[in-house]
Amino acid sequence: MTNEVSVFIMDISNSSKGNSGNELSEYLEQLKSDITEWTQNTAVTKVSHRAGDELVVITSGYAGAYTLAFYISRIWKFTNHKPYFGLSFGDIQEDVSEINIETWIHPLMKQARNANDYLKKQQNRMLFRFALPHLSEKQGFTVFSKQFEILINTILTLKQEQINGQTEIQSLVCSLYVMLGQQNKVSQYLERTTATISHHMKQGKTQVILHAFYDIVKVLDSLGAQNKHNLTDKLQTNIKQHVRNHLTDYFPKERKLP
Repeated sequence: MTNEVSVFIMDISNSSKGNSGNELSEYLEQLKSDITEWTQNTAVTKVSHRAGDELVVITSGYAGAYTLAFYISRIWKFTNHKPYFGLSFGDIQEDVSEINIETWIHPLMKQARNANDYLKKQQNRMLFRFALPHLSEKQGFTVFSKQFEILINTILTLKQEQINGQTEIQSLVCSLYVMLGQQNKVSQYLERTTATISHHMKQGKTQVILHAFYDIVKVLDSLGAQNKHNLTDKLQTNIKQHVRNHLTDYFPKERKLP
């Protein structure tokens, strides 16, 4: 029996510039702990922090890695050192719980590395890129793996345009709305009127960005033979609850902009 999984390899832009190396490395260690907590009792997950500025994840479900990557991108605190994620998904023979992520060799990992390397070479780097294995024995969605890869990356490119167009306050409002789910809660936290929050959400294309994310997750879940929709929903609920419980740590008071 095969298992449906997804992987990402995350790097950090400009990690060697300035004097932030140790701080970034400590931050990744904290993220590693957070991911372990987010996925506890939901998605079987292995996480590795490598080479100072690299994070590698393999997790259950076709949508799991992208879900984790998206939420990491929304809580990320180093604006001058943004993360970027090479992603892949597919089927493996092993149980995730039995994998040694430090030594695991698999086409999915190779494709995630290829996607990460593609982003690394970009001047205007995107946050996310997928690369899918092109298997000789095709079945299920893999019959159209190349087409799915092109379509998903096209959507991600368009979504990136919306993200790049956000001001700092629009990005903050978007991130808080993802976690809190209600405009009035965002307005209370930022001590701004709901009309102001609504304006920032509209100008920052918050709903467009979130609909693109939710639609990609929905499609990825639908491609699997195993129903992972409930697993992805529970994963998102866990992440949001964890962040809400530590909101001032993820979005400290000094990030409240004028």
